Order: sequence, then structure tokens, then C-alpha cells
Amino acid sequence: MLVHYKDNALDSNAPITMKVNTVLNNYDFSPNTKVAVAMSGGVDSSVAAAILAKSGVDVIGITMDIWPDGAGQPGPRNCCSPESVADAKEVCALLGIEHILIDMKEPFANSVVDRFAKDYFDGLTPNPCIDCNQHIKYGALDEHVMNTGATVMATGHYARKQFDDVSGKWQLFRGIDSDKDQSYVLYNLDQARLSRALFPIGGLTKDEVRSIAHDLGLPIAEKPESMDICFVADDYREFARKWSGKTSRPGPILSTRGTHLGTHTGIENYTVGQRKGLGVSSDQPLYVTKIDPVSNSITVGTREDTLAFQFPINQVNSISGNKFIDQQRVQVKIRSHGKLNDGVILCENHSAEPIRIELEEPVWAIAPGQAAVIYAGEMVLGGGRIGTNTSIWESKPSDYVTAAKSI
Repeated sequence: MLVHYKDNALDSNAPITMKVNTVLNNYDFSPNTKVAVAMSGGVDSSVAAAILAKSGVDVIGITMDIWPDGAGQPGPRNCCSPESVADAKEVCALLGIEHILIDMKEPFANSVVDRFAKDYFDGLTPNPCIDCNQHIKYGALDEHVMNTGATVMATGHYARKQFDDVSGKWQLFRGIDSDKDQSYVLYNLDQARLSRALFPIGGLTKDEVRSIAHDLGLPIAEKPESMDICFVADDYREFARKWSGKTSRPGPILSTRGTHLGTHTGIENYTVGQRKGLGVSSDQPLYVTKIDPVSNSITVGTREDTLAFQFPINQVNSISGNKFIDQQRVQVKIRSHGKLNDGVILCENHSAEPIRIELEEPVWAIAPGQAAVIYAGEMVLGGGRIGTNTSIWESKPSDYVTAAKSI
């Protein structure tokens, strides 16, 4: 191992300088180790770079030029904007480390933006941050990092990792700051990628990260958070139409019983759980419960109609490389900032996909296309993409309605 990580707990009452030293003590760098830091120009990746530079290890900052041609002008809060690139370069200069800008427009467009636009027209709800981490940061960028002579790549993710001596495997854990935890978007990491990954701020809170940035005089100490969809400057629906070259196709809005209620403006304009902009009158609030690209229809119902307790996931990844076990008790997140839900894995045929997740309590608006990430307490086991296979998609049983009203 070039870098061995020891997950020492941080004392939340310790001075910031002591916490930085504790983070540094977590890393046992081999001689001549070179670390590349993926820098977006924000405070998190900048502080990650600063912590590593303070350790004395050879550090370089790498920023991706990913803003797609034809995507319009990026705003200052887009992590791939020219302003953000300039911020990353300035921070590297202050830290005395090299900064490299890598053109990643083509792989980003092919692996992230194309899928983003396509998914909306396929009735799915995409998560481009997950695609970016899987195919770009820990895919195409990782290959560039190796070409620089760096053997390890650090990011500003709020996540932690640890090597388990018993299993001989690397393990991924949630960040200490539960409000900022980003382990959800990293579930696609495998052992090879995770072994080369560093998360220097995973044991810090956001406030502590900003405090470190202030102490170091970094100009981005109070920079606002970047936008969720970094490459969309305005309305994501208009972006999807323009990028894909497709036009909206109006179609029927149906009730859960199949009754025609109205006409929608195009399925790319809707997501499961959406309430606003339906254009249908009702004596009670209605939500999108299903989007069917084959019939070009949208089904709407009450909040209770959006609930489900069992659903399929495909494109499954296990971080350890071990197969998931039938009846394995786990916790599951179905949205990046959602809560952990207790449940069980159902996979009688261990080699088949999709596997199913059965939750102990019903969950609102499980959106096909989003990720279902599987946890065992603080540890991320893996996850997959929520599917639309109606033969194994189970709606809530009637006795779940009472419980659902309190959710």
C-alpha cells in the first residue's frame, strides 16, 4: 500500500490546528508518494489540498475543464466555471503547489451530460453527480492522474475510508458531518479506486473546513456552495431538450385507476413525487406516481399513492467485491440528502439482476433512475440504480397507509 489510512476519531472540541494535525496523522505516506488533488475551486477541495500540502507530501492540484460546448454561459456558482478554475489556480499558487488544467469536455459530455438529457426523456430521474464520480473523477481523470506520476488522488468529499485487516479490504464510511455527508455519490467505487482515494476532510465538519480556510488565508473561505447540477446554468428541462435535440411530446395524464385527467407538456418536465405544474384540478393534492415513456403517459395520485416499500435496483456495485446476501439486513438511502431506511436485500438468485430492496416502512417518491445506496451503519456497502421493472415493483399494502400519513 502506498498510503495506509487509520480512521482516528476527531475530538469535536479540539482546536482547529489540532484537528488538522490529527487528519495528517491518519496518513502514513510511503517515501516519494505524490498526491493529486481534484480541485473544483471550492472551499472543500481547497482545504483538502492545504491539509496535504501541510503534510510535506508532494502535491499537485488538478482541475477539470468540463463545461460542455453549447451549454450556455456558466454562472459563478458552477463548479466548472472559468471563475472556479481561476479560484483553484489561485489557491494552488498560495499553497506553493503545481496546478494543472485538464480538458475533460468530451468524456464528461459522453458519460454524464448525454445520459442526463436522455434519462429525462426516458422517464427517469438522473443523478449526474454519481455519473461524474464513477466515469470522470474515478474514471477518466484517474487515468490522467496516473500519467502525472501521482499514485493517489484526493478529493474534497465528506467521506472516510479505512483498511480492514481482517477482511483485507478497503471500506468506505459516511463523513463525520451528517449534513454534508457525500458517501452516497461514491457507492460505485471498487477496491482498486478506493485504495487510491483520499478524503482529507471526511473527519471534519463544514464549519471546521471553513475555519481552516480562514486560518490559512484562502480567498475561497466563504465561497458559496456550488449548484447541484454544475453544468446547467438555467432550467434543466430546457437544457435537456436543447442538448438532446428532442422536442416535448404532450400526452395523457392518468389517475391511478387509468382515468384520463388531462394532458401533460412532455414527460421530461416531470419527476416522480412532483406536485407543482401538473395542470390538473383536484379536491386534494396530486403527485406524479409513475412516468411511462412507452405510452408517453404520466400517472398521478395522492401522497399515499407515491409510497412503496419494495423496489428493484440494477447496475449493482459491491465495494468489497462480495456478493450481496439474500435476506441481508441493511440500511438504504434513496436520495442523497435522505434518511437511512431499514430494510432487507432480496436476491434469491445471487447472480441475477436486478436485486430487490424491501423496506420496513414505506418511503415516499422512490424515483427510477436515482441511486439506492446500501449501508451497514456508517459503512457503505454499495448500491445500484433504482429500476422500473413493474413485475417486481411493489406498491404499499393497505395496512401501510396509516403509517404513511405520519411520514
